[in-house]
Amino acid sequence: MITLPGFIDPHVHLRTPGQTYKEDFLTGTSAALAGGFTTVIDMPNNKTPITSLSLLKKKKEIAKKKIVCDVGFYFGSLGDNLSEFEKVEDRVFGLKLYLNQTTGNFVINKESLLKIYDSWFGSPVLVHAEQDVIDLVIDVCSRTKKRTHVCHVSEIGAFKKIIAAKKKGLPITFGVTPHHLFIDYNLSKRLGPYALMKPQISEGFKEFAWKNLKHIDVIESDHAPHSYEEKKILKTAPFGVPGLETTLGLLLTACSDGLLSIKDIKRLCHDGPAKIFGINPSTGSERDKIVVDENEEWIVRGKNLQTKCKWSPFEGWRLKGKIKKVYIRNKLVFDNGRILVKPGFGRVL
Repeated sequence: MITLPGFIDPHVHLRTPGQTYKEDFLTGTSAALAGGFTTVIDMPNNKTPITSLSLLKKKKEIAKKKIVCDVGFYFGSLGDNLSEFEKVEDRVFGLKLYLNQTTGNFVINKESLLKIYDSWFGSPVLVHAEQDVIDLVIDVCSRTKKRTHVCHVSEIGAFKKIIAAKKKGLPITFGVTPHHLFIDYNLSKRLGPYALMKPQISEGFKEFAWKNLKHIDVIESDHAPHSYEEKKILKTAPFGVPGLETTLGLLLTACSDGLLSIKDIKRLCHDGPAKIFGINPSTGSERDKIVVDENEEWIVRGKNLQTKCKWSPFEGWRLKGKIKKVYIRNKLVFDNGRILVKPGFGRVL
């Protein structure tokens, strides 16, 4: 058994409000606890995107009654709500901008990027920026010197460009998801719609990312649940895969195989996100802890997961390393598969 600080996932989609048939605050935060995450930060691309103070308040009010781990939130923009920024900047952990198509099709006009950056202060700007727009993001980051986090990098070219920007001293960080680290291009083709995601899996990235693990700032699950039925048909399947409950098991298995160390996992799943997004002991991260059995093996079965969608692209995988206990603010909240606290225990950060 080993004890680690409660992990932080800075990139989840809990689907509330608007699409609770996919996930809700209770099932999503229960999945977080089962995966060893005591804090998660929820994205703003809901069915009605979170682009105003009133929408943010409503979302937080729903969360207060349902969550079983601590949850923070991001704000969204298409460049048409700049007057809302000063109202919410101290209420969120960052501003999320989508420069490529993804779930919700909440894509900004690229000519608006500099104006949006100039209007935002404080917390990081997070971007969904694939290979075709990464140069634009780096240029705007260079011009404004504002903290930028590139989400779910999945292409070798983008990875290299961000590393070069960091070496020049730009305030830029990036994350990589477990599915881009563990599913290669050939496997994604065999999984079909159940490996359909944005950004998509590219050839050679998995191997490149493992060789360059030291450059990655965070592991982020990009937990994006959809119902099993709506993912069936490739032509109409929405983008995204669930990931909260398999992230740590995958990483511990890789640790057992010698691909990384426990120290690496702590850096990527706690220290990195805590530093980038300003989650400090006063918000619970240091007093939260998880107890892990490094040697216990388990098989991923969708039907046994806490997430409402009840499926995983890692179905049938045998993983080595199991979450046994989770403590939040020194209280035992998860014990050998059981959630021990009632909805509303978690804090809205």
